[in-house]
Amino acid sequence: MKAVFRENFGEAIVGLLVVAIAVWFALFAWQRTGGGERAGSIHVTALFPNASGVNVGTDVRVGGLKIGSVSNQKLDPQTYQVAVTMALDPSIKLPADSSASITSEGLLGSTFIALTPGGSPTPLKSGDTITDTQGSMDLMALIGQFINRPSNDQPALSETSKP
Repeated sequence: MKAVFRENFGEAIVGLLVVAIAVWFALFAWQRTGGGERAGSIHVTALFPNASGVNVGTDVRVGGLKIGSVSNQKLDPQTYQVAVTMALDPSIKLPADSSASITSEGLLGSTFIALTPGGSPTPLKSGDTITDTQGSMDLMALIGQFINRPSNDQPALSETSKP
């Protein structure tokens, strides 16, 4: 048995390395998809009219710093808005009148939810709902409106210039 192990030592090391990388990847994927929530997280729901680009695991930020992630999303059957549940760091005490908006880091950047703290002395607690929200912008629709808008720069044909 020892002779077999000595002959295949390199293969055993490579196999162990492959297993270690697979375990690391599985843990990374678990955390990025919202499975790795912090213990004692505050779960807050926000209602968005449009949640394009937001998925489970999307970052939730305040002032550019990550304080949580999206843990669930579903369509509210009464209002037809997207109810996005966020798991927030319990050490961050955000005011209850905070607002949420879906934004991106740039033209090609990733999408995240930006929370803007309000002025209320009462902090958000688990089960609260943020109603002051701004959904994501449809960039393709904005570009289409810009390209297809009527141009007022061309002079109108006068009666004398018509053939």
